[in-house]
Amino acid sequence: MSVHDIDCEAVIEQLFDFLDRELDEELSARIDHHLQRCRDCFSRAEFERRLRARVGEAAEQEAPERLRRRLRALMDTF
Repeated sequence: MSVHDIDCEAVIEQLFDFLDRELDEELSARIDHHLQRCRDCFSRAEFERRLRARVGEAAEQEAPERLRRRLRALMDTF
């Protein structure tokens, strides 16, 4: 096992911090190296990246009026 090796379990445990760029350079490089070689972990990381992008896009759109009325009615009951 080389200094760059990191197992899949460790990658998945650190994936969100990696995607948020909250890890130090060494660990980020190790994860990046792993993702270049491991199709399963790469697929998981890519799914998470795309999901985050879609959620970000959805947050920029205004909710339809019908949904806003339903939410107001729901909040008024509390």
